[in-house]
Amino acid sequence: MNRLPFALRAVALLVPMLTVGACGEAVPPEKRAAGGAASASASPATPAPGVTAVQASQPAAAPSASQTTAAAAASPSPAPAPAAAAKPSGGAALYKVSEGTKVDPVTMEGFRTWRAAACDRCHGPNQEGMVGPSLITGLKTLSREEFDKVLLEGRLDKGMPAFKTHEGVSKNLDGLYAYLKGRSDGAITAAKVQPM
Repeated sequence: MNRLPFALRAVALLVPMLTVGACGEAVPPEKRAAGGAASASASPATPAPGVTAVQASQPAAAPSASQTTAAAAASPSPAPAPAAAAKPSGGAALYKVSEGTKVDPVTMEGFRTWRAAACDRCHGPNQEGMVGPSLITGLKTLSREEFDKVLLEGRLDKGMPAFKTHEGVSKNLDGLYAYLKGRSDGAITAAKVQPM
């Protein structure tokens, strides 16, 4: 009995399934071919000195041609970004960032939780989306309550598993939210961070 035709049929059935992501969204051909490399090349800009993380996430007016020419002529070497701290309405700092990649201990635990739960498999190594949505974009509008609900209860219709029983995620929600919010705000300029 020849099993080769059965194996070929199984592969033929699996290939179309690989083009649909875990969250039920079709993966664009350029992301399938590049393996998400297109999203890895883009990264949020570092806030200018004296600009808070929240201000940096606000859209800016387009510079005029004379401003662009003057900026290109001056182009001093970039100064290191100052430490930024985002404060939620409660008053305490949500996260602290220095030099774009050095973060406070709670935010560092959030990064470790991100890595341990392998969230990058769906949301991309730079949180800019792959088969799952971009968290850089999503956390600009997603409230903390919505964030907690999605993580703990999941969105099974979209392929997002529930992490209620995942001890690392459920006990580090604050840090994970701080890390992803810092990435979304543009204060954390690279996906990989280190302790302050």
